[in-house]
Amino acid sequence: MSQPKAIILRAPGTNCDQETGYAFTQSGATADYIHINQLMENPAVLAKYQILCLPGGFSYGDDIAAGRVLASQMQSKLADAISEFHSAGKLVLGICNGFQILIKTGFLLPQDESGLPATLTWNNHGRFIDCWVNLKTDNAKCVFLKDIDQMYLPIAHAEGQFVARDAATMDYLKSNNQLALTYCRPDGSHEADLEFPANPNGSTQNVAGVCDDSGRIFGLMPHPERFIDPTHHPRWTRQPVAAVGEGLAIFKNAVHYFD
Repeated sequence: MSQPKAIILRAPGTNCDQETGYAFTQSGATADYIHINQLMENPAVLAKYQILCLPGGFSYGDDIAAGRVLASQMQSKLADAISEFHSAGKLVLGICNGFQILIKTGFLLPQDESGLPATLTWNNHGRFIDCWVNLKTDNAKCVFLKDIDQMYLPIAHAEGQFVARDAATMDYLKSNNQLALTYCRPDGSHEADLEFPANPNGSTQNVAGVCDDSGRIFGLMPHPERFIDPTHHPRWTRQPVAAVGEGLAIFKNAVHYFD
């Protein structure tokens, strides 16, 4: 097909939109920045795009809870449009605050009669954390993680602890290859529940990212758009680094999905 088009959704408090758009353009897509008000006024604009991305930041100041206000807007005004977008075989990516939004809307993990199956809540140590983490993938299903085994990416969040409703939900998500990204040690190893700092927020089973049943909706707490160039690596002057940042592969996978 022709060059894929990504829509980068903005809201008051979004602060990673430009970096995310740059990552998509470096991967071969075009990127347009659309404010949530514009999209709610004309949801049909989504049909022109192949990728919808909810970038990081603090939408609406993370009032009530991280991503809650924007999630409510999207549920009430955009649920049908996003459902049609997804049904058309297109991709949705939520990074950090975007992940929080996708979880709270139910677009990523749909709710049932008991409510949402999982949420992202305050880090178990009760503090905002800003650091780099080692990550292991389960790429059997997630489109964005194709051919990626391990990653090293930055995080910056206060509400990144992934908690499922119950053990049965976690077992199902794991068996269905939806626990797509987990915190790990530098060698890729981890037990069921690592301790800080390997698991920086106390997420159950070290979860850092989750995909939906189709593998085409993906939310993650780390910021791949912040490691696109090798000079983004915190030790780029002191150790050998690859020609491109490890985060770029996620965006390239999204773009190449439409080849």
